[in-house]
Amino acid sequence: MQSPFFKNHLELKAKMVDFHGWEMPIQYSGIIDEHKNVREHVGLFDVSHMGKFKISGNVESQIQNLITNDISKISNNQSIYSPMCNEKGGIIDDIIISKFNSNEFLIVVNSSNIKKDFAWIKNNIKSGEIKDVTNEYALIALQGPKAENILKDAGIEQIENLKAFHFIESKFDGVDCIISRTGYTGEDGFEIFFDSKQVQIWNKLLELGSKYGIKPIGLGARDTLRLEAGLMLYGNDIDETITPLEAPLKWTVKFETEFIGKTVLEQKKVEKKMRGFEINETKRVAREGNKIYDQGKEVGVVTSGSFSPTLGKPIGYCFVPLEYPIGKEIKIGIGDKQYNGKIVSTRFYKR
Repeated sequence: MQSPFFKNHLELKAKMVDFHGWEMPIQYSGIIDEHKNVREHVGLFDVSHMGKFKISGNVESQIQNLITNDISKISNNQSIYSPMCNEKGGIIDDIIISKFNSNEFLIVVNSSNIKKDFAWIKNNIKSGEIKDVTNEYALIALQGPKAENILKDAGIEQIENLKAFHFIESKFDGVDCIISRTGYTGEDGFEIFFDSKQVQIWNKLLELGSKYGIKPIGLGARDTLRLEAGLMLYGNDIDETITPLEAPLKWTVKFETEFIGKTVLEQKKVEKKMRGFEINETKRVAREGNKIYDQGKEVGVVTSGSFSPTLGKPIGYCFVPLEYPIGKEIKIGIGDKQYNGKIVSTRFYKR
């Protein structure tokens, strides 16, 4: 499948890859350059491959049953992040639910899970209507410290007053848009939804952002940015064998609500925990599946790893025994060697 901006990526000489069936840009100028540009200036991401479902009707309590977080805590024009669990407490997906009003919601899901999630949600929403609008809506992310300046220059009123995880419905370049103060980078930024036929918005944002140093950003830098910011990648860090209590997502589990998987999560003993790690003695990067060792014994596994352009060293996430504290020295197997590493927080970067 191709995003609405496929031709734009080719014009910008992006290196394209297959990503869960979508032809998407992995990089333009280079991952490290793009990463630093988002941290220091602003970047433009095509994330139209993310799944988008509209749910309408008397469905709020049914959506609550699907998620571990508490949907009653959000008002109209507000969004909430949450895992969606199966009956065993395993994570089916991590999603964002946006509330327009008590009868209208938009759910954004990971592109790898569109069919699975749609079937799961449809099966558990007994009344109300659910529609897959993935191909009807383009989705662009504008991320970095200069993102707000661009939307101000575009004439988006009160954008400076929009709080994190809130959204507005506004016109951008004459096109109806949903502009949400959300992102996947650890920077300030926005995600912009609009009719997928209105492809001119991509170039308009690049034009408006030129004086702020904007660059298009591929999936490669998107991954290193989210890794530094302590954000999970579905399929690597979390999946249906992992619970939110084992991942660093305990804050999203509200046991005072009712949701699928609650009973198991209340009763299941947590024996492993996701931690961050850093490697200081080599520039070699640990990847998913590499092993963690302690005193010669295999004790855990790497779920994500990369070189951190901000910290200048290899970092990643791993599952280790629950009792392993931050600061503990470990060994990380890369190839046929083991390198000295240290357990740290999963949050490597805070703006």
